Amino acid sequence: MIDHVSIGVSDLVRSARFYELALAPLGLTRLIERPATVGFGKAYPEFWINLRSAMARVSAETGSHLCFRAKSTAEVDAFHAAAITAGGVSDGAPGLRPHDRVRYYAAFVLDPDGNRIEAVTFPAE
Repeated sequence: MIDHVSIGVSDLVRSARFYELALAPLGLTRLIERPATVGFGKAYPEFWINLRSAMARVSAETGSHLCFRAKSTAEVDAFHAAAITAGGVSDGAPGLRPHDRVRYYAAFVLDPDGNRIEAVTFPAE
């Protein structure tokens, strides 16, 4: 349904390093670098960060977040740990999140600009 997604960042170098480390456990790598944008993905750039130098920190009240699919709970755990090590802030530790319609395992992190990112998997049991 969605081909690619992009978000704004205030410091491209800092954010590119953050995402390079945070997304590595999910198998995404830095594929394209341009003066004001960096693209990450597996085979092609599915996720882009775009320099917005004057951008203010993203307010928690925006309600927006971006979710990446993980293959396992171990990948979700590794994503969370890598993102924290890279300078992110935990916004929901890895864990099972049962809901009425679907049961999933996820972790949430705020990137250096306050963008809310998530890794999710759907365990069989």
